[in-house]
Order: sequence, then C-alpha cells, then structure tokens
Amino acid sequence: SFQNEINEVPFFDIQLPYELALKIFQYLGKTELGRCAQVSRTWKVLAEDEVLWYRLCQQEGYLLDTSISDHSCWKLTLKNCCARERTLKTNWKNRIGAVSQLQYELGKILCDVHSCDGVVIAGYTSGEVRLWDTRTWDYTAPVLEPMHGPGDAGPQPHVSFVRINSSLAVAAYEDGTVSVWSLMFGREPIHRYQHNQRIQALALGSESATVATASGFEVKVESPNDRGLWQTTQTFEIQKLVNFLNLVPDVTGSPVTVAAAEDIVYLLKAEDPGKVLHSVYGQPVTCLDVSAHEAAFGVKTFGWLLNEPNQILLYNLETSQCLKKMGNSMGDFTCVNLQNSPPNMLVTGNKDRRVRVFDLRKSESLCSFYAHQLGVSAVQMDDWKIVSGGEEGLVCVWDQRMGTKLWEMHARHPVRHVWFNSHSLITANIPDDKTPRGASIMDDDLTAHRKHRGIIYAYEFSVDQLAVESVLPICRSSYDEVTGYNYNIGLAVPYDNI
Repeated sequence: SFQNEINEVPFFDIQLPYELALKIFQYLGKTELGRCAQVSRTWKVLAEDEVLWYRLCQQEGYLLDTSISDHSCWKLTLKNCCARERTLKTNWKNRIGAVSQLQYELGKILCDVHSCDGVVIAGYTSGEVRLWDTRTWDYTAPVLEPMHGPGDAGPQPHVSFVRINSSLAVAAYEDGTVSVWSLMFGREPIHRYQHNQRIQALALGSESATVATASGFEVKVESPNDRGLWQTTQTFEIQKLVNFLNLVPDVTGSPVTVAAAEDIVYLLKAEDPGKVLHSVYGQPVTCLDVSAHEAAFGVKTFGWLLNEPNQILLYNLETSQCLKKMGNSMGDFTCVNLQNSPPNMLVTGNKDRRVRVFDLRKSESLCSFYAHQLGVSAVQMDDWKIVSGGEEGLVCVWDQRMGTKLWEMHARHPVRHVWFNSHSLITANIPDDKTPRGASIMDDDLTAHRKHRGIIYAYEFSVDQLAVESVLPICRSSYDEVTGYNYNIGLAVPYDNI
C-alpha cells in the first residue's frame, strides 16, 4: 500500500527507513531535490519534506530567527524569499524606489549624522539632536532634550558628534559635554558627563551600552554598572591627541578601545592601559575601522623620502601582530570599512579619487575604480555592490564584479555618512562651514540659506513594503512649492491617481 511505502522508502532495490532516507536527502541542494521529486510519488513526498526546505532556507540566510513551525510550506517560503531578493537587486540596480529628505529647519546647520538599522540621528549647530525612524514612512522626528542646567539660558553649544546603536543615542557638544539617551525611555538623557576641553572623537559600542570619548590627552570609557547606574569605568592618559576612536564589538568582560592618535595606534584595555598596537614616527594614521578581531587603518608615509607609498595596515587585536600591508597609493587613504564588509573583505576610499576593494587573504586590491574627483569620503560594500560618497557631494552605487557605476546622486556638501542594508540606503551631506557668511544677519529667518544647511536622504528599494496610502513626506505636497525632478524614482504624488 502507499502508506507502507512512505515509511519504507524504496531506494531502487533496498528498503530504507524514512529518517535514514531524509538524512541522505539533506546533502542535496534545491535543484537536486526538484529532480528527485520527479522520480516517484514516494520520492516526491521525501524531497518536499519541510525539514529539508527549512534547513535550505536557513543555509541561504533567510528567516534565521524563525522555527520550523512558523510556516506551513517552506519550499514556497524559500521561493518567495529568493524572488524578493531578486526584485530588490533589480530595484537597486535601476534605482526604482522611493526617496525622502530628512530635514529639520530649526536645527540650523547639520554637524554630524549617524545611523543604525534605519534609525538616523543628526546633530545641529543649534545644539539640537534629532531622531528619525525610516523603517516607518509616517515618522516624525523627535528632538532629544539636552540636560539644561539652571544657568543655561544662552545659546546651546554646537553638536560635535552623534552616534546611535539599537538601544542608545549619544551626542558630544563643543563645550565638552556628552549626553546619553536611552531609545526606550523618553527624551531626557539618562546620563551626562563632561570633559574640560573640546571632544575630538566619540565612539559607541555597536551592541553594548558603552561610550568612549577622547579629549585632550585623555580617553574616557563610560558604561552602566550592574544596578544600571552610569559611571566612568576606565580613564586612559595618552601622549598625543586622538584623531579616531572605535570600540571593539562583541567583547566579553571590560570594553576594549582602539584609538589612533597622530602616528600611534593604541589598544586600550583595563588590564593593559597604555598598549601601543602600532607606531612609526612621523607617519600619521588617516582612517580607522575595527571588527571583532581586527583593526584596519590607513598610514600616510612620505613616499619621496622612503620610496614606500601610503598603505592600509591590518592588525590582529588578540595577538597585536600586523597581518597584512595592503595597497600602494600616492594619495592618503581617507576612509576604510572593515566592520560592515563581507568576510575577508574590506573597502577603502582614497584622496587619489579611487575606491579599492581588498581581499584580506591577498595583498593587492581586487578592484579599483575612479570614483570621486575631490577624493572619497565614505564607503560601504556588500557581496555585490559598493556605495561610495565623495568630497564633491556625489553618492555613487557600483556593481562590484563589473566595476561599473550603476547610478549617482548629487547634493551640495561633502558626503560624510553612508549606510545601507538589503532594502534601504541612508546618506548625509554635511557642510564643512558651520557658520556661513551672512547667516547671522538672517538668523531668525528659517527658510534662508537652505543651501548652507546640509541634507540627509533616505532611500527605500523594497517598494512592496510601502503601503499605497502611506505617501512619503516628500510627496505630501501642498502644491505651493516648486516641484523637484523625478529621476527614475517612482514617487507617489496625489494627482497620479486622477
């Protein structure tokens, strides 16, 4: 009977128990399972077993946080996931989607922008800090309240730096103050501390509740204790002024900070406070990024002296050994992205106008393309594309394998922040000049000098996620503004429906 055939699977001339046959089939991919399903009725039941397709779904990186009972047909689920990914890739390549400007007129001029998983934080010259959640299109931007003291009646100090992770937002101000907000509770800061001088660098743990700041010759690390009370957990005295500061992700125990101060890179740990990772006199560090186990930074050598052009160095943080020296360029490396790159890859931008991708197992670059005429200022890659931003204000999207530019967008100021995930992209053009000439005369007129303000763009490429009724803020037009041009971005404007 058919029922008995299900329990005993005929493998040609031998009868196998179902579980054993399933173990054999788990070594097959999608195509092979499809072929097996055409052999016989029994094999079809076996080849379409939920366990096999659930496992395939997990192997391909889809729906990792689900259990097998969450879907009734895993074969169809995998098919839908693959189709959605193909659509997304097409939308990215052809620039089909929606774009929105995140503007805050009262903030005056944009000082710094950071984002985490689609949530954007921006700091302004008015001293205000603003949040946007671009995952919902009906977002309003809350202003995070600074902690006003009793005598703080005058103008607020400018914001120097902002950082955000999944649970915290942090801002450092020109007067040396640092405020920390929890994204769970309200707009009042949960912690505030002070440096006596201007802050040069700010870092926030990618997952942890740890903040590091550098001011003068001091690096402070702050985090909450077991009872949730914030305190200074570590203070480090170093010899030079810090240019770049990163907290190492996924560290168990006390936090580890990497600080680049002129020509020295420090690995700052509680048990080894002054450890020097790298130091060559007179060769300043020009950019820095860290992952859980490695640090990558650009070093400026003097080629005419040593006949050795500028390089990216890769260090192992556990052994403190230099693993690789990559790239020989006459220009300085201006940005490096190691943490968000695929395994064994990193992407860099250079003053010589080129974006380069390196395989960490080799020394020469995999690809290098001429990208930005005034130098590259921000860069990120995934397994098939690269997004780069330049000093001249262009954001470019590249197909990595072909080395070709897919599309570009231009705004007035240098691109200082680029972040993307599978379906969205956030870019920020931040003015270098925070006090443009003539701005003070018209200070109370909010509409004046829009060209000086800087701009944040949010792009969404998964068009199916946008409900028809949730028209983007950019399109909720009262028709008293001059309309912008529509360059291949499908914008829903009310009179499309007439």
